[in-house]
Amino acid sequence: MIRVGVREVRQKLSEYLRRVQEEGEEVVITRRDEPMARLVPFARKQARPLESHKAMRERIAARGKPLSQIVSEQREERF
Repeated sequence: MIRVGVREVRQKLSEYLRRVQEEGEEVVITRRDEPMARLVPFARKQARPLESHKAMRERIAARGKPLSQIVSEQREERF
């Protein structure tokens, strides 16, 4: 964790943002040695690898009518 004053953050913001993003460091911004804000890395969801295409299809639940049926119904209504 890095503690840094407001003035220094204004002067070197891009450097501190790089350190937060690339190195995962936490930056505490202070005013007169009192903490006022914190820069932390954004937590991203990591994609889960699929075992197979079958596993992917099983995870996606079909809802409603099949698209082919909807298209057929729309065509019948138009003609």
